[in-house]
Amino acid sequence: MILLTGAKGQLGTEMCHLLDEMSLSYVATDRESMDITNKENVQEVFAQHKPEFVFHMAAYTAVDKAEDEGKDANYLINETGTRNVAEAAEEIGATVVYVSTDYVFDGTKQDSEYLPDDAVNPQNEYGRGKLLGEEAVKTICSKYYIVRTSWVFGNFGHNFVFTMQRLVQTHSRLTIVNDQFGRPTWTRTLAEFMVHLTKKKPEYGTYHLSNDGACTWYDFAKEILKDENIEVAPVTSEQFPQKAKRPQFSVMSLDKAKGTGFEIPSWEVALADMLKYSS
Repeated sequence: MILLTGAKGQLGTEMCHLLDEMSLSYVATDRESMDITNKENVQEVFAQHKPEFVFHMAAYTAVDKAEDEGKDANYLINETGTRNVAEAAEEIGATVVYVSTDYVFDGTKQDSEYLPDDAVNPQNEYGRGKLLGEEAVKTICSKYYIVRTSWVFGNFGHNFVFTMQRLVQTHSRLTIVNDQFGRPTWTRTLAEFMVHLTKKKPEYGTYHLSNDGACTWYDFAKEILKDENIEVAPVTSEQFPQKAKRPQFSVMSLDKAKGTGFEIPSWEVALADMLKYSS
């Protein structure tokens, strides 16, 4: 049986749909049914259900707010909450699958893709919080998979695809950053990989999972809006300042994930499939 944290989030909702389709047994928790920042509450829920696997998807993801007003919440949820989940899982011998982020990297590596064992150097508070979560999982859990992902989009919750679709209704011209490179990730692909790990049980450790191919946010927006009558113009990060510093280059190698036998569709194919499901 699988226990889910963050089951009502963008990825968590996708995961629930996938597990239902696969007729797999799971317990879905959210902040109402299990407060991951409350150690005793977490231990009670784990002791009750005794899961074999834990998909830890609950996270504080307001990247810019994490720099100031959300800083405490960021660390409470992403570090302390993850530590509580890791300890409860280890106590009953469960395997943890923890979703992390490309923001653990500083984005300065431009000659090749980031490998799972490359040096980390987060440049914003969100990235630091998620890295501390990674370190908690590594330190506490004897059985774990850390899955770093990036640029997540899907049919549930707020994301870049829906933002672009909303803006096209009220704008004739959009300016999109064209000097940040990464890999978009469909929640469906990510959810399928997490389930794949529980079935194939490859070597424990850190994996990178996004859809195949790389692009800029501008490229991504152009593809999303290719059938719309709107001008999409490229701008630099300097022209679009944000509180939290983003990595200029966060293209992560997918070789290790592919080595488990998992087939990864391109981000263009994933986007087309996602839009087909939402129409």
